[in-house]
Amino acid sequence: MSPPVQTLITSEKIPAATDVVIIGGGMAGIAAAWHLARRGSAVVVVEKGAIAAEQSSRNWGWCRQQNRDPRELPLAQHALRLWGDLDATIGEDTGFRRTGLVYASNDPQDVATWENWGRIARPMGVDTRMLSGSEVAKFLPGNNRSWQGGVYSPSDGRAEPERAVPALARAAQRAGAVIVQNCAARALETTGGSVSGLVTEQGLIRCSRVLVAGGAWSGMFLRHHGLTFLQASVKSTSFYTTPADAVTEGGIFMPEVTLRRRLDGGYTVGLSGQGQLQITPYGLLQARAFWRMFKSKRKGMTFGIGRQFFEGPEALARWSADSVSPFERTRVLDPPADRVLVARGLKTLQDAYPALRGIRAAQSWGGMVDSTPDIIPVISAVAARPGLFIASGFSGHGFGIGPAAGQLAAELIRGDPPCVDPRPFRYERMIDGTDLGNPGLL
Repeated sequence: MSPPVQTLITSEKIPAATDVVIIGGGMAGIAAAWHLARRGSAVVVVEKGAIAAEQSSRNWGWCRQQNRDPRELPLAQHALRLWGDLDATIGEDTGFRRTGLVYASNDPQDVATWENWGRIARPMGVDTRMLSGSEVAKFLPGNNRSWQGGVYSPSDGRAEPERAVPALARAAQRAGAVIVQNCAARALETTGGSVSGLVTEQGLIRCSRVLVAGGAWSGMFLRHHGLTFLQASVKSTSFYTTPADAVTEGGIFMPEVTLRRRLDGGYTVGLSGQGQLQITPYGLLQARAFWRMFKSKRKGMTFGIGRQFFEGPEALARWSADSVSPFERTRVLDPPADRVLVARGLKTLQDAYPALRGIRAAQSWGGMVDSTPDIIPVISAVAARPGLFIASGFSGHGFGIGPAAGQLAAELIRGDPPCVDPRPFRYERMIDGTDLGNPGLL
């Protein structure tokens, strides 16, 4: 079952022409539309299903700098600045609260990793504080476990995914953006090798710029046009609980489980490091590129094969601009929650916090996290196809950094000075032989 995303009233028909078309109504696409519209660009968002119906509403709701890959850290810092002013700017409550995040572990390797990260992050202006085991206990009142150590980031925060993205979408509409739901993109139209339009299931929209922000589906759309996009799908499970005592007002990471306080008094719970790698045709073809990521995440990963092999974002598929595409056959990617993981997460949470015994999972869901080999997103122009841009591969980080990722994408599209150095996010690193290095931190 999917999370209860706020419904959004959108346009029913596409316009004949615009400046920019954005494929995908998740956080990245909607944020880009908002930034573009505010700067005077005519922009249309086409979403095959509903706004934020896939991973943008299925994430933990963390807005953080802590433990970001150093290549991604400036974007995360800028995102937090935007989050801090966002409610006042758009006139709606996204649920953002700067309540801090605490990480705790009994694994000395985790503690060493956080210490090393802090040595890099503190000179960049991040307020990150290492905690001893006794200090962790003070930061986690009511938690009956003992800890080797932890780390605390007081300036990080949380927001409500199911309300934040629709709120930003309404702000984009007020700024002039046109959003059309239940309208899938089928194919680019080009003239002389450059983008000149986008064919949708409703017909052609003439434009000179297209941003692919389709989450797990971006790779399939790009492959359809002969473009390599390294992307692997990992199925995750999350749930939220019935209202309960406030053991935290922010977010807590423990080795087996995470929790984030919700505005409704419950908790959004994630299963730390637990995921199912979907066996898919393109997943097998890209296995070599993802080998280092697989080795680093192997401990908590299982494997599965099912409908995703034939119908999912990494299946083999062909279609034409005048025929039904795979995006129309799957309006919302809605994998079921893993009930074993939900039960395990509830038990772990209640064992750690006696005050939470008796809470129940009010709703659970599966999500498909699209990851790149280095766990760094692509926010970039595509040099081989003038007018084509990508904002995808967020590897589970897209909600928190979304406001800044959308701004960077908008600036690249418009040719404006970028808010951060865009080089770490360039598309060509996937195809030019660049050593992608070890996967970044999660």
